[in-house]
Amino acid sequence: MTLVEFRNLAQPQTQWSIELHALWLDGKGFWEKAHDLIDQLPGKSAARVHAYLHRKEGDQWNADYWYRRAGETRPSVTLDQEWEDLVKRYLV
Repeated sequence: MTLVEFRNLAQPQTQWSIELHALWLDGKGFWEKAHDLIDQLPGKSAARVHAYLHRKEGDQWNADYWYRRAGETRPSVTLDQEWEDLVKRYLV
C-alpha cells in the first residue's frame, strides 16, 4: 500500500498494527481517538507514535519523554513529514 492509498482509505484495515491505526486516525483529524488508542500500550513503537502525537499537540516536554521511551530523539522535520515517515515505517 502506498502513502496516497493509506491517506485515501475510508476505514482502517483490520490487519494493521495499533500504531498504524492510530496514525490513520490522526491523519483523518481524530487526534484524541488516536491518542486514546496508543496511550497505554507498551513498547518502543507505541512510544514513538505517542511522542509524535504529543509533539503535534504542542506538549514538547511530554513528547520528548515519549521520544526517549522510544529510544529516539525529536526529529527536525515538519509534523507532516514526521507523520509520513511513521506511516511508511509501519506500512512495511
